[in-house]
Amino acid sequence: MNLSMRVLATAKIEAVAPERGESILLQFLKLYRDAVQYIVDGIWLLDDVPSEESLHKMFYSELRRLGFRAHHVSEIYKRAREVVEGAKRNNGSKPVLKKLTARIHPLDYRIDFNAKTLRIAVLNNQWVELRLKWYKYLDKYLDGSWRPGEILVSCRSNKIFVYITFHRDVESIAFKTVVGIDINFNNITYTVIDLNGSLITIGVIPFKGLERALHLKRLSEDLQRRYPNSWRFLKWVRGLGVGGLAKLETYWWTQPIEHLKELWI
Repeated sequence: MNLSMRVLATAKIEAVAPERGESILLQFLKLYRDAVQYIVDGIWLLDDVPSEESLHKMFYSELRRLGFRAHHVSEIYKRAREVVEGAKRNNGSKPVLKKLTARIHPLDYRIDFNAKTLRIAVLNNQWVELRLKWYKYLDKYLDGSWRPGEILVSCRSNKIFVYITFHRDVESIAFKTVVGIDINFNNITYTVIDLNGSLITIGVIPFKGLERALHLKRLSEDLQRRYPNSWRFLKWVRGLGVGGLAKLETYWWTQPIEHLKELWI
């Protein structure tokens, strides 16, 4: 019996809004971020992260009065729970959200792939239309086999980006070979055998530069530990970059901090 599975793909598309539409969209994104932060602040000190049902009872009416649609509120719950659970799982401090990003339910947007436009429901049942900067490689999602799902709308560096999640169901087929993958620090080793256990091929994909990059990262963290109260205020530290860290590696244990800064000033 063949089993079906769902395949997901996300397309990142830059978008442009009319002048008035852009200001309305930015207002929505800022209030969306602030609403997520409001819930994060409200549940952070609780021993257990509340369920979505509990969050609904705690915040639904208040968020609706701000102009959010019902599906907006639901997505805000989900995002707030993800942020809190992730921070507590990593023993982090209370998160402070800065990015302007909103997750949009499929019922809260309308997309026209022929006209390359996207209409998004925002506050107080208003709609904003975006023109999508379409790229030819995205046409592969328009062959009829893919269906759009939820989207993310984000504003970064005065640019609007839309992330559309496409999905389709595929049927699994009877396999003839088995692939074993071993992920190591410096490489990936793969082995392919047939169903009788006979070796077909084996290979190694190296990770060039990964160990070096990690070493430089440790140097930068060590710098912060040695000078916890002053390192970020040193002009030579700003814009240090990988090349600067390479120089730092040479002089690290032999030169005092006053000599080191001469390398970048």
